[in-house]
Amino acid sequence: MMDAAKVLRDRKPEHKYLIAIDSDGCAFDTMEIKQKECFIPNIIKYWSMQPIAKYTRAAAEFVNLYSRWRGYNRFPALVKTFDLLEQWDAVKARNFVIPRIDMLKQWITEESKLGNPALQAWCAHHDPEEAPDMHQTLTWSLAVNESIADIVQGGLPPFPFVRECLERAQERADIMVCSQTPTEALIREWEEQGLKKYVFCINGQEMGTKGEHIQYAAEGKYDRDKILMIGDAFGDLKAARANGALFFPVNPGEEERSWQRLFEEGLDHFFSGSFAGAYEKTLIEEFEQYLPETPPWNR
Repeated sequence: MMDAAKVLRDRKPEHKYLIAIDSDGCAFDTMEIKQKECFIPNIIKYWSMQPIAKYTRAAAEFVNLYSRWRGYNRFPALVKTFDLLEQWDAVKARNFVIPRIDMLKQWITEESKLGNPALQAWCAHHDPEEAPDMHQTLTWSLAVNESIADIVQGGLPPFPFVRECLERAQERADIMVCSQTPTEALIREWEEQGLKKYVFCINGQEMGTKGEHIQYAAEGKYDRDKILMIGDAFGDLKAARANGALFFPVNPGEEERSWQRLFEEGLDHFFSGSFAGAYEKTLIEEFEQYLPETPPWNR
């Protein structure tokens, strides 16, 4: 496996600025189709959620698309989905028993690289009888990847103004992809659309968290006010703040307008040193309105 820390730490900057960009739902309009056609149907299938399929779908869509958990790694997102279902009165009324995933919850707290390779390595040393939820999680996760490869094929372009932003930014900034999607899928999608040439590295879930990606690439190389994270989820904001970086939000449902805003004014603010403060504060306050914490069935 690639040693992301060494690769990123050893790299010498070509510019004074660093830009990290999330991929699914941020640069590419792939989040809806991946969740609704790949992740959620496989949750229902492999976790035997058919008796509460409509509730499972609603909870998973809320967690992964329409809440402050949007953009979570797939494994914590699965845990959050099950937690919401367990608390939902309508589900309780069905007397449906939510699958127990205690080992998965423990593994998430202990494992730093939450991806299929780490999960496969864990399962290789533990029998299915010993940890059925872990093996079931692996079966589900592999099926998700197969569905994505089958359904989410070429022809899914980036949002309008993404390419224009990359073309403008590359003249003054080093750019990298910072995502919790499997690296193989990221590379395929960025290559298919001819965007890989704009970035020096594509970081996926196997390479650690988004915060770690930025840390490895930036530590000791860039001034903090010259580092920008572009993302569509609270996890992206958290990764930026963990590194003292700036954050430009791509608002869910308003992606085109967000990228146009970045192209027309955001990059100028970043490169001129006027991004921090009132401008960024306004962006983040607006962004927070798009991702609530309370699901609609509890409001």
